[in-house]
Amino acid sequence: MNGGDEGAESAAQASPPQPLEWKFSQVFGERTAGEEVQEVDIISAIEFDKTGDHLATGDRGGRVVLFERTDTKDHGGSRRDLERMDYSTSRHPEFRYKTEFQSHEPEVQEKKVKKIADMNVDPSKAVGNGNVASSSNNVSPKPYLANGGSPSKEFSFPPGGIPSLRLPTVTSNETSLVARCRRVYAHAHDYHINSISNNSDGETFISADDLRINLWNLEISNQSFNIVDVKPANMEDLTEVITSAEFHPTHCNMLAYSSSKGSIRLIDLRQSALCDSHAILFEEQEAPGSRSFFTEIIASISDIKFAKDGRHILSRDYMTLKLWDINMDSGPVATFQVHEYLRPKLCDLYENDSIFDKFECCLSGDGLRVATGSYSNLFRVFGCAPGSTEATTLEASKNPMRRQVQTPSRPSRSLSSITRVVRRGSDVPGVDTNGNSFDFTTKLLHLAWHPTENSIACAAANSLYMYYA
Repeated sequence: MNGGDEGAESAAQASPPQPLEWKFSQVFGERTAGEEVQEVDIISAIEFDKTGDHLATGDRGGRVVLFERTDTKDHGGSRRDLERMDYSTSRHPEFRYKTEFQSHEPEVQEKKVKKIADMNVDPSKAVGNGNVASSSNNVSPKPYLANGGSPSKEFSFPPGGIPSLRLPTVTSNETSLVARCRRVYAHAHDYHINSISNNSDGETFISADDLRINLWNLEISNQSFNIVDVKPANMEDLTEVITSAEFHPTHCNMLAYSSSKGSIRLIDLRQSALCDSHAILFEEQEAPGSRSFFTEIIASISDIKFAKDGRHILSRDYMTLKLWDINMDSGPVATFQVHEYLRPKLCDLYENDSIFDKFECCLSGDGLRVATGSYSNLFRVFGCAPGSTEATTLEASKNPMRRQVQTPSRPSRSLSSITRVVRRGSDVPGVDTNGNSFDFTTKLLHLAWHPTENSIACAAANSLYMYYA
């Protein structure tokens, strides 16, 4: 092979992946035209388990619903096993309702399920591969096990009648599930819990509220260790609160948490019992002359997620997604404008409290793409591989590409050669880049990316939509 061929091959390998074409998979709880949505039915949390074969949702009424994947079960074995056997997996992923349970008692005033995690309290009794849905209300994280109950059997008799007594044939043997609360980790939070995150050691997890982060052992429910406390001696001196927290995916001694001032702190549990002094601070410097009344409000980070490789952190503030390299504290390596056309409407958004909406974010398992929600039940998917210009707008409906943005993205480089800023959007107030008016009452706050496939689950009010590419 000559030098020219090697150069062409290298260029081909370096080229970013093509934008994905998203297709509708299925919907649960689809509303009919004019149907009124009850507040308690609005979905407030979505999470895949580590295998991607189970999906859990939580709602504002404190209910957790568990879904199970079915398109791989028809042929036996996991999807990864089927791929090794060259079995065609071109069919889209399919889930079915499995079970549900009430996470919190009726007397709990604030019952909204905020976070769902995959907690292996007792793997020998857990459903599937040790899948346990854990939910949180305002004070107590709770793990639940969906245990197999008595099998329900269906019977059929041979055709042609019954000339003599015969035993019926068992045609199915499905296990009915009964959820029971295993533990209640109580009396450790005075404020609403905003995050639950499992440690990679399989033994501990954290719960976080506005002012504190507590470390728990899964087997000990009556004691926790306070590892972060930002509460000042005088509450009048409070300037920022904790908004999200997550353990590093592989390093059990590291975790990150974000704040309402737009900063992310990476801490090391080995340094001190109380980790108030951060290991690394990540924040973007404010551009001179850009400060306004809304600057601090829209800078508040509503969600952070580690990439699977542990090298990057994705954060979502009101206007943007930012991708951070944990080895670089000079600023984000990429910034994605989610709905920049809303900037002229910040005053209106403040008046109707929409500016305080907390949007979640997620990353693909391969780390090549990121996603987050917006208004009018839209969500955005961006390519974050070097050179990628992918910036897709999708609608949570059976026709997700209906409001697809046609104009190509224009990445513009900042003074730092390694920082990429993708700027998208229209300059027309109140409309998106296709000229469609925006509905601030319909918002897509919650979504999750399948851990190994290009499949996204997202919530539009009480409806769960699923898409694949």
